[in-house]
Amino acid sequence: MDFTGGKTLSNSHSSSSFTKFNSAFTAGLLNPMSPPPNKTRSSPVVCELIASSSDIHPRTQTKNQALIQVPIFDTRQNQTPPVIDKRALTMQQISDLLSTCSPGNKFNDPGSSDIKLTLSSKDGISVSMNAHKQILVAHSRFFEVKLSDKLAKYQWNGSAEAYMVEITDCDDVEVYIETLRLMYCKYLRKELMRNGISKNLKILKVAVAIGFDAGVLSCLEHLEAAPWAEDDEEKVTCALAELRLENVGAGDVLKRISVEVTNGTGEVGDNGQVLLKLLHVVLEGKDEKARREMKGLVLKMLRENSSPNDLRKESLYSAWDGCLELLRHHFLRAASSDLQGVSQIARQADNLHWMLDILIDRRIAEDFLKSWASQSELSNVHSKVPAVHRHGVSRVTARLFVGMGKGQLLVPKEVRYMLLQTWLVPFYEDFGWMRRVSKGLDTHLIEDGLSNTILTLPLAWQREILLAWFYRFLNSSENCPNIQRGFEVWWRRAFWQRNGEQLPTQLHLTTPTNANS
Repeated sequence: MDFTGGKTLSNSHSSSSFTKFNSAFTAGLLNPMSPPPNKTRSSPVVCELIASSSDIHPRTQTKNQALIQVPIFDTRQNQTPPVIDKRALTMQQISDLLSTCSPGNKFNDPGSSDIKLTLSSKDGISVSMNAHKQILVAHSRFFEVKLSDKLAKYQWNGSAEAYMVEITDCDDVEVYIETLRLMYCKYLRKELMRNGISKNLKILKVAVAIGFDAGVLSCLEHLEAAPWAEDDEEKVTCALAELRLENVGAGDVLKRISVEVTNGTGEVGDNGQVLLKLLHVVLEGKDEKARREMKGLVLKMLRENSSPNDLRKESLYSAWDGCLELLRHHFLRAASSDLQGVSQIARQADNLHWMLDILIDRRIAEDFLKSWASQSELSNVHSKVPAVHRHGVSRVTARLFVGMGKGQLLVPKEVRYMLLQTWLVPFYEDFGWMRRVSKGLDTHLIEDGLSNTILTLPLAWQREILLAWFYRFLNSSENCPNIQRGFEVWWRRAFWQRNGEQLPTQLHLTTPTNANS
């Protein structure tokens, strides 16, 4: 506002300069005597304060009635209701706001008011209301500074005269009126409970702009205690960051969605420990139905919020090693005909499969693959364990085939070949069991993964593996994966012409020693 001369006050709450304006008022929350900032605008904005004998009294109107009318229609005559645009709806909402107040409340009361306040928005909405100097000055540092000194020149005497004040270029007239209405309320928090988070954030911005400290604190208290929808979180954080209210309660609000960091350290470092603990709880849980459900939940959360600060690679592999040792222990016991604890084979294989999903999602599963490829001791005794207990182990191998086939696992060809040498035959032996008893098993995905894995090897190794599959498939197609597509690709690579030269076309089939093992 400009008090350099005449009876004119200038005020602005435009969005373009809102941040600077708020910053100064925020500082004022700690120092109520700090004056509002001086601002210059490219376009004039006027807040007029006029004392005139011809315009002293408010216009003739029913008490608390706003000067806004919205078209109505008669449904009894089967009239098609008119389309009410956004502007008309806003005007109706403002009308309802101005005409409703509790008994004894002086908000917009023409009989006791001494200020005629007109609010105009940038989109052309203009609303007049009745206000009270004493209430505005007592609750707003903005009005305290701008009204008290200026009105003193006119020897305020409490008569029936009313001064006219106009504030133009408001961002939202309805929110501005709602904020002024709160100055007349005894219990602000109770009033704010009627609103949603988005509405109270708008009120908070206006309260900060006009130095309505009680409104600011009440809004922050409501935001701190009220439940939020997920969509509200970003709105709250953005609004509080813009208003810079850390020293007046915003920090307590933000603690709901962020951790406090002091001197570069804080609770962020504890996130990994919490997640690791959750991981072990799931791995060791006793309720199988709950374990399956929580595995899906934890995996989903880790995928959505993957961060290098949550679970370290070393922690994940430490948990994986524990599962592998338990699997080895019970698998070797079962192979020696000791079936005590044999159910742990399927349980720990399922844990390893879940851990592998986590590691592949984070692109750190290469060490898993290398270690699994070296488990020749388990592979050698695989056939001695009943298939009903062991087939879960082959699901781990199948998951590795899918990961390599999709390019999610990149290891040297020697490691890929060693994995196939160690686990391909046990995988063949369990494939029929997996297809029958594993719900939701995508056999086509596994077959494509195996084909692609084989085709990444040198051509001579492809020949060895695919010819062994060819013989097995012809003897037991129901219990053997169909990797015919991979076989066809190898065939074209090996026997079609290249660069105009005819390669050997005779195929000498030799039965590998392990084809029927």
